Amino acid sequence: MIYYKTPEEIELIRDCSLLVSKALAEVGSRIKPGLTTLDLDKIAEEYIRDHHAEPAFKGHKKYPYTLCVSVNEQVVHGMPSGRELKPGDVVSVDCGVKKNGFLSDTAYTYLLGETNPVIEKMLVDAKQSLFIGIEKAVAGNRVGDISFAIQNYIEHERKYHLVRELVGHGIGKSLHEDPEVPNYGKRGSGPVLKEGLVIAIEPMVNLGTKKVVHEKDGWTIRTADRSISAHYELMVAIRKNETELMSTFEFLELEEQKNKELKPIVIQKEILAN
Repeated sequence: MIYYKTPEEIELIRDCSLLVSKALAEVGSRIKPGLTTLDLDKIAEEYIRDHHAEPAFKGHKKYPYTLCVSVNEQVVHGMPSGRELKPGDVVSVDCGVKKNGFLSDTAYTYLLGETNPVIEKMLVDAKQSLFIGIEKAVAGNRVGDISFAIQNYIEHERKYHLVRELVGHGIGKSLHEDPEVPNYGKRGSGPVLKEGLVIAIEPMVNLGTKKVVHEKDGWTIRTADRSISAHYELMVAIRKNETELMSTFEFLELEEQKNKELKPIVIQKEILAN
C-alpha cells in the first residue's frame, strides 16, 4: 500500500533529509586513509545526535550502527569495523536519520585519491545514472520509467551491471515503504507517480558481474566476483507540477572539493526534474 504524504508531511521529511545530507557532508569533510570505517560511524552518529535527531539505521532490524560503510567490492550494508581505509579505496557510505517522526535515507560513494581510470569512470557513470533516473521521477510517469532510464544508461550505454536483489523504495514514517523502485525494468510499467509520493532512488552499479553474495556477518553484500561497486542514493518528492529533491549532494560536494584526500566524482549534468 502506497502512503502519499501531505504538503506538511513533505516539509517535515525535507527537514530530515537535509540533515542526512549534511551528515554525509560531515563524513566527507573528515574521511581519509588511516581512519577506520567505525571512525566514520562515530562521526556520523555524533553529528546526527548533536542536531537533535536519531540515526535511522541503528536498531532497525537489530542493525547496531549508524552507517553502512561498504568498501571496494562491498555493494551495500557493510558493517563498520576496525578496517582501516587505504588510498585508492572506493567507499560507499549509506546514512539514515529519524526526525519529527519521519525518516531519511541517502548514500554516496567517495573515492580516496587516485585509482584505475576505469574505476573512476564507473563511479562517474553510476552517479550520473541516479540523476538520469531522477529526471523520470515526474507525476504521470510510472516507476518503470525510472527503472528503464537507469538500466538503459548503465547496462546498454555504459556496459556495467546493476544489482537486481536490491532496489529503491518509498520512504516516510518507515524506512522502506511501497513502492519498490528497481534499477531495471520496462518503460510504462509499475505504479503511477502521483503527487505526495516520496521515494528513494538508488542505483547500485558493479564493474563486473551483477551477481552478489552475502558475507558471514549477515549484513554485508558484496559482488560475487569481487569487482568494484558503487552506490548513490537520493530522495525525491512528487509535488504538484514539480519534483523536488528531498536530500542533496550539494553540501557533500563542497566538502569533497575541499578534502585533499578525495578525488571528486564530477558528473557532466545534474538534472533536476521539473
